[in-house]
Amino acid sequence: MNLRIGFGYDIHRLVAGRPLFLGCCPIPFDRGLLGHSDGDVAAHALADAMLSAAGAGDLGRHFPSGDPAWAGAPGRRILEETARILKEQGASLAQADLTIVAEEPRLAPHREAMIAALAAAVGCDPAAVNVKGRSNEGMGELGRGEAICAYAVVLIRLQP
Repeated sequence: MNLRIGFGYDIHRLVAGRPLFLGCCPIPFDRGLLGHSDGDVAAHALADAMLSAAGAGDLGRHFPSGDPAWAGAPGRRILEETARILKEQGASLAQADLTIVAEEPRLAPHREAMIAALAAAVGCDPAAVNVKGRSNEGMGELGRGEAICAYAVVLIRLQP
C-alpha cells in the first residue's frame, strides 16, 4: 500500500450578513466567512490537503473562484467532489488532522459535529478525523477576529 501526506490551508475574512460554516456545520455567530463558496475554511483546507497528497493540484484548479458552478457551494460539496477525484485515482483518506484558528466563536461545542460531517463528506470513519480549535492570542487579523483560518494535514492510501 502506498501512503502519501498532504498539507492544506485556507483563510477567509469574517463579514456581517453571512452565515458561518465550519467543518460542514452551521455555527451560530454574528458573522460569516466571505468567499465565492460558503467560505468553510476547514472543509477547504481538508480538500486542499487531500488534493495535494494525491498530486492532483489544488482548490483553485478544481473549484475556481470565477466559476459560477461553485458560487455559494457548501464545503460538503467540495469535499465530496474531492473524495471522488481521489477515488478515481484509487486513493482514499486514511487520516486527517485539522486546526481551526479563530478567536471566536468557541469551537469546542461543535467539534464532534464537525468531525462527523467532515468524515461523512469524504467517506471515512470519524475516528480518522481530528479537529482542534486554537486562538491566535489576540495577535494579527486572526487575533482581532477579522478572519478565521484552518490548516489540515492528511494521510491518504493509494491502492496499487
